[in-house]
This record gives sequence, structure tokens and C-alpha cells, in this order.
Amino acid sequence: MHSPAFGAAPQSRRAFLGTAAALVAGGALSRPLLAAPATTAAPLPQVNVYKDAGCGCCKEWVKYLEKNGFTVKSHDTPDMQSVKASFGVPDALGSCHTARVGTYVIEGHVPADLIVKLLTEKPANARGLAAPGMPNRAPGMQQPGPQPPYDVILFEKSGKTRVYATR
Repeated sequence: MHSPAFGAAPQSRRAFLGTAAALVAGGALSRPLLAAPATTAAPLPQVNVYKDAGCGCCKEWVKYLEKNGFTVKSHDTPDMQSVKASFGVPDALGSCHTARVGTYVIEGHVPADLIVKLLTEKPANARGLAAPGMPNRAPGMQQPGPQPPYDVILFEKSGKTRVYATR
């Protein structure tokens, strides 16, 4: 057996392992003894949301984005059709609000994690994402009771579309 360190009494391997197991079970060793260096993730870019001033679900989506780490600047406009046309949103993918984040367009109640995924993946030729219509399960639209899944569509500058995710 090794000599005890700093005047501690010698301890058998079995006693040491029993003490360690008790500490783990009690949670004493559930965190690192030394703090890990802090990591600083890049902040999420600002989202500019264009919406009708009286739209309640748009306001709920803005709150949802803020709770998920985005900084949001809202722009109330009575002419959403002009906004959608200027950003290249296909009519078939329209919803109640339109947003810009970086170089992308976000149409409707798209979940925050899919926006982050789009910003991370940067799909070639992507113009943006859309949750067409006003899906009941989408953020800001949560309705009670079971709701059918909905698709989030990636739309390209060329006009091509594809399902990006189903929620």
C-alpha cells in the first residue's frame, strides 16, 4: 500500500471505491472539479419581422423567437403583399408574417431551431423557409388538442421547393 498523502490515514482500495461511489450517488461528483472554460457561441442574428399591427399570432411568434435567443425587430405594415413580393415569397407559401434573417426570408410560423439549422447549413440557392398558411401546431399558433403535422418548406431562388422538415 502507498504511503498516505498529507497525513491522511491509509485507505484500502475497496474503501476508496466505496467512498467514490457514495459521492457519485450523492451528486458530489456530478459536476467537474474545475470549471470548464466558458464557450461563447456566436449570437444569433437579428430577425426583422414584417407583420400587420393587429395580428396576435405574429406577436406570439416574435415572443417565441426572443425566448429562443433571437433579437427581433418588428415592422408593422398594412401592405404585407408588397413585402412578400419584394422578398420573393411564392404566393403558394404565404402566411401572415414575413421575416428576414441574414440573407434569408422566413415566411410564417417557422420553428426557431429550423431557422438556426438554415443559418448553419446554408443550403445552396436557398431563398428561405416557409410554414405555409397558419399551421395549428406551429410556434405562436399552438391550439389545444391533437393537431396534424405540418411541413416547413425550403424555397429556392429558382422557384423550386422541397420539404425541409415536418413537425
